[in-house]
Amino acid sequence: MAAEPDDGAALAAGTPTAHGAPVLSAKIRQHPSDFRVDEIDGFEASGAGEHLLLTIEKTGMNTAFVARLLAQWADVDGRAVGYAGLKDRHALTTQRFSVQLPGRDAPDIAALEALASGHGQSLRVLAQARHSRKLPRGALAGNRFVLTLRDVVGDAAAIDARLETIAACGVPNYFGEQRFGHDGGNIDKALRMFAAPRRRMDREQRAMLLSAARSALFNRVLAARVDAGDWDTGLDGEVWMLDGSRSVFGPEPANTELAARTAAHDIHPTAPLWGRGPLRSTGLALARETAALADAQALALRDGLETAGLSQERRATRLRPGGLEWTWPSADRLQLAFVLPAGCYATAVLAELGTIGNAARRPVPDAPTGG
Repeated sequence: MAAEPDDGAALAAGTPTAHGAPVLSAKIRQHPSDFRVDEIDGFEASGAGEHLLLTIEKTGMNTAFVARLLAQWADVDGRAVGYAGLKDRHALTTQRFSVQLPGRDAPDIAALEALASGHGQSLRVLAQARHSRKLPRGALAGNRFVLTLRDVVGDAAAIDARLETIAACGVPNYFGEQRFGHDGGNIDKALRMFAAPRRRMDREQRAMLLSAARSALFNRVLAARVDAGDWDTGLDGEVWMLDGSRSVFGPEPANTELAARTAAHDIHPTAPLWGRGPLRSTGLALARETAALADAQALALRDGLETAGLSQERRATRLRPGGLEWTWPSADRLQLAFVLPAGCYATAVLAELGTIGNAARRPVPDAPTGG
């Protein structure tokens, strides 16, 4: 995953929105608790095994930092630590980690919390249990967000109306700018990597850049469909994704049954996650995708992803936040609560409201050594 943004740039800038002109300007992350994210576990611990599952609440540390901290605490190699998803350091987050401890009791939890405190950070272990396997990437059901927007400027009635539209219709399912690094620099890095394929690179860094390249191409197609007004209705030759899953079917010619299922949010249009092989879409959907990815930079990213061995996949173009609720603690403060599936971004929801400035400017703590 890309490095997290640490400047004051607007979130999700540069992509067209679906629901009209901005209805507010505001700031987020003035305090870590303004951006709360809690993982929704994808499974229950088995209760036995050589892996220790830890549910950790943290502030001021990203996921990779905590993983290194855990390796140091348990005196294990970094590869013995697992986590399902990546979480921002400029937030109050709860997520699970696994630590492989074959034939060993866990070290004292208080020592882990003290280790974090020694780096000037806050960490609490909320739960622990044994499990039979390492926690793999993606093994979560979703994320629950509670976001506080401060210094809100805009008409409250218009903001409420926009939120009602988002709750009913959803938003374009863009990858967030976190994927692309500071000022989008991961795309240039990916192009340099593709131009020098024999250059040695850390596996995590390579995976991050491949993901950024793929995400950029997806966002281009989605932006073209938002501009055309068909991101949430489907096209002739569409490949569809079932709501709540990654199962796809099609291509299918447009018909009234598909239109009714789309309106009911039972299915969603998709766009490509680029890789080897032909695009699955046909007809107008295929034409829209190929036209959006025909310039020189897109072709270079496409070629690089194919050479890297990735296969064609699909991602829904539409995202509807679950259980969206909002309150006004004060006239210039708005609190949002909602659930998103794994791999989806809160910035996609915020972008449909207006310009949300990122106020986080906290330095990254020194990385722990050892393990």
